[in-house]
Amino acid sequence: MTSLNPAARVGRVRLAISDLNRSTSFYSDVIGLSILNRERQSASLGAPDGTVLLTLDQTPGVQPIGTRSRLGLYHTAFLLPNRAALSSFIDHLNSRSVRYGASDHLVSEALYLVDPDGLTVEVYADRDRSEWRTVEGQLQMATEPIDFAALAAVQHDLWTQAPTGTRVGHVHFYVGDLRSAANFYHDGLGMDIMTQFPGALFVAAGGYHHHVGLNTWAAGSPPASQNDARILLWELVLPNEQEIARLAANMQKHTWRASAQHVFTDPWGINVALVTPMR
Repeated sequence: MTSLNPAARVGRVRLAISDLNRSTSFYSDVIGLSILNRERQSASLGAPDGTVLLTLDQTPGVQPIGTRSRLGLYHTAFLLPNRAALSSFIDHLNSRSVRYGASDHLVSEALYLVDPDGLTVEVYADRDRSEWRTVEGQLQMATEPIDFAALAAVQHDLWTQAPTGTRVGHVHFYVGDLRSAANFYHDGLGMDIMTQFPGALFVAAGGYHHHVGLNTWAAGSPPASQNDARILLWELVLPNEQEIARLAANMQKHTWRASAQHVFTDPWGINVALVTPMR
């Protein structure tokens, strides 16, 4: 099997949404992303240094979706640079009376929100890799209550926006079955299997806990259609064109064909574009 280059990471995520004004306000005012570019039907948001993390496309006919009602995007996960930023973000949400969920995953601490179209958003901070534990070849992850008192005790500044260093840490998808998912993301894209639970699989490059999460918690639901709020594309960033060519050849070896320039589509209509870093 061809392994994914350890420097690979998740880049920009592009969403089809129903109302650009409403979604732009959510991702800027609540999540804290900077508005980098705004057009009539589209907006790009990201980090203060100008890195685009999210593109929103207002698409005619698109409607919000219900929880676990479609295969496709479960959540886009924005990784903050440290726990201090996560502590600031919690203060920000509480000051605005924003509802959210929270989990301690052992490797990270995460908050969960739902955007105006029913798409989940994760905002999280990683624990230091020295605290991660592997048992019998599987990285230990869990879903436990978060220690809000410990986070509040971390010295932090007042939240004004998502800080420099914020990026898309991972994406997580609802899929129909894990065997087909592993064929695309593990065998084809070459991501390592970091850990697996009944109904969920986590894959990554470079020893990260996961760049892609895959679960069957919405199995039996239809794939997102053109009338649904959904993910249009996510970017897998590779170091250079040679790595793109190597990975594309491996995808084709496993019978996955590019539908556009280095864009591959998984069995549930989720598109991944192989790209190099923006210059």
